[in-house]
Amino acid sequence: MEHIYQYAWIIPFIPLTVPVLIGAGLLLFPTTTKKLRRMWAFPSISLLSLVMLFSIKLSIQQINSSSIYQSVWSWTINNDFSLEFGYLVDPLTSIMSMLITTVGILVLIYSDNYMSHDEGYLRFFAYLSFFNTSMLGLVTSSNLIQIYIFWELVGMCSYLLIGFWFTRPIAADACQKAFVTNRVGDFGLLLGILGLYWLTGSFEFRDLFEIFNTSISNNEIHFLVGTVCTFLLFAGAVAKSAQFPLHVWLPDAMEGPTPISALIHAATMVAAGIFLVARLFPLLVVIPSIRNLIALIGIITVLLGATLALAQKDIKKSLAYSTMSQLGYMMLALGMGSYRAALFHLITHAYSKALLFLGSGSIIHSMEAVVGYSPEKSQNMVFMGGLKKHVPITKTAFLLGTLSLSGIPPLACFWSKDEILNDTWLYSPIFASIAWATAALTAFYMFRIYLLTFEGHLNVHFQNYNGKRSSSFYSISLWGQEGLKPIKNNKNFSLLPLLPINNNESVSKNLHGNIKKTMQPFLIINNCDNTKFSPYPHESGNTMLFPLLVLILFTLFIGFIGIPFNQEGIDPDILSKWLTPYINLLHPKLNNQNSLDWSEFVTNATFSVSLSFSGIVIASFLYKPVYSSLQNFDLINFFEKRHTTGFFSDKIKNVIYDWAHHRGYIDSFYTTYVIRSVRGLAELVHFFDRRVIDGIPNGLGITSFLIGEGFKYVGGGRISSYLFFYLFYASIFLLISYFYFTNMNLTDQ
Repeated sequence: MEHIYQYAWIIPFIPLTVPVLIGAGLLLFPTTTKKLRRMWAFPSISLLSLVMLFSIKLSIQQINSSSIYQSVWSWTINNDFSLEFGYLVDPLTSIMSMLITTVGILVLIYSDNYMSHDEGYLRFFAYLSFFNTSMLGLVTSSNLIQIYIFWELVGMCSYLLIGFWFTRPIAADACQKAFVTNRVGDFGLLLGILGLYWLTGSFEFRDLFEIFNTSISNNEIHFLVGTVCTFLLFAGAVAKSAQFPLHVWLPDAMEGPTPISALIHAATMVAAGIFLVARLFPLLVVIPSIRNLIALIGIITVLLGATLALAQKDIKKSLAYSTMSQLGYMMLALGMGSYRAALFHLITHAYSKALLFLGSGSIIHSMEAVVGYSPEKSQNMVFMGGLKKHVPITKTAFLLGTLSLSGIPPLACFWSKDEILNDTWLYSPIFASIAWATAALTAFYMFRIYLLTFEGHLNVHFQNYNGKRSSSFYSISLWGQEGLKPIKNNKNFSLLPLLPINNNESVSKNLHGNIKKTMQPFLIINNCDNTKFSPYPHESGNTMLFPLLVLILFTLFIGFIGIPFNQEGIDPDILSKWLTPYINLLHPKLNNQNSLDWSEFVTNATFSVSLSFSGIVIASFLYKPVYSSLQNFDLINFFEKRHTTGFFSDKIKNVIYDWAHHRGYIDSFYTTYVIRSVRGLAELVHFFDRRVIDGIPNGLGITSFLIGEGFKYVGGGRISSYLFFYLFYASIFLLISYFYFTNMNLTDQ
């Protein structure tokens, strides 16, 4: 067993091979590397699969033995300062490495199809592999300095991937917003790391926890100073996990490719903040005020994310706010001391939300067949509806992910979320009321997304589209199947995955203007007897559907690793067996995960499931017309309608819609007060620097220049003139001296 642990240091560096080889290939053999670009998906997937197998082996050993292995080596030693690098393998490391590798492999497989048409295919896979390296390095780090290095590398990869389509101004702005917002938290993290080193003299976790806790208990460290240092560490987690008030970057980050949203902003990178709080949990145990603050930030984020998702039109941004809310549940659990419940929800949410994001990518892929390459339309749920007839596999996957996130048994998120909800009653009835109410809101807005996307009729204005497939349609995939011959070196090649074909040119008059303009470079005339065609949505390719099917299995069964039915004579669940010895090592009082009998569990679960079903029923009533009299009632965006049923309800709907549409007015607050204040201060400092700091030496220089320029014209080269001026100024000086000393003598007398 120890023999395998000794080679765990290689885990982060295995995926690094891909970006190194891609960079070398582009440098040495650029033409060949670009022509064979699709082959790079194979080593990316293979190497990460190797890491996954290694992680599975380590996880099995962790479950069986509950051992912790750490290896360090000195990097620099100078007097009393020693900096060591190393790796740490414990249950938390095993859980995170399993999540990173399993979701990462599925995203890589999905991306091979999704990004195959993109000119930046090689760059995309290089960024993804480097991100996997950074994330694996983060979770295996053995000290705070090492964590900070990989923390910043993860942020850099996030910046590159969010702004992957950097020619789009909105994507460029989004990656800058994410970068700047995370720098606020990262600056706090750096200050906290330095502060803890000043207090304890160590960066290593084991020494750090022992020295800090002992010093706090013996009052050797001022309690306020220790509180401030731990708060600064928590600030880094707030930014990375999109917690209030540094959550504003996450919705804009959806401008990146959809696989990035699934990998980084649903399952791994945003989970880094949860990982950091879990890793530093022994520091938080001895400072109750910080734990209470974490719980408060968590419950605010839970409610804020749910309310902001209520009236969003963009499907990816709706899922982003859902991610923000679910991360709030995890942070709330950590603040309450429910360490096991937080990690359990981290696992279940990662797979369910990855399923939803990849499903949304499949939806967007199909919608581009109808509205063309237009993110404003292909991601807008206003233009969707009736897709269940055309994308049945995606529909099934998305429905299961929606049910899981809504907390419907026996799907994954039900088990973890229900455990957190039950623990909130023991912590605070107020927090519990908010958390349970938000569970109903979660079911409501998730089924709102599902109903607007898959039910009803397609809400785009095409003359011949009636929501049905008929023989008058002819399908062509993006990659040249069924008669389509891709046009080489055409920049518009990636714009349309599905094109109508006809040998009658008059048909093009019936097409939407954007579709007609987009399809023009692709149109290949085939023999066909039909004369009327319209584009329609279509199911994605097999390489995009395979990850969805695998994630369906995770969503169905991953929750069973933590089912709390630990009755007498039955072995504890896998997660408890995995984590309990580690939790006891962190702090014995944290292990309050008592076994639940059937009656108690059913009683607790009935109420939460009832709330979820109430949210589903309300969403179904508002967004899916049931009665024939409602068929003409436009419910595409219920909250945006301002003329339906009286002043009071109309007023409520307006408030809800405006709140969600304006993102809770938090972005406006930052723009109006924070950004303008910072810019005003910067302009003031700039003025002081130019006019005062630079003005003094510049003024002396100009004065010297003017004096020298003036005296230049006095000298004419005549000695008589020089003698005259000399005698003139000497006489004036003597007269002044005479009168001065005369007056001074008179004053003395």
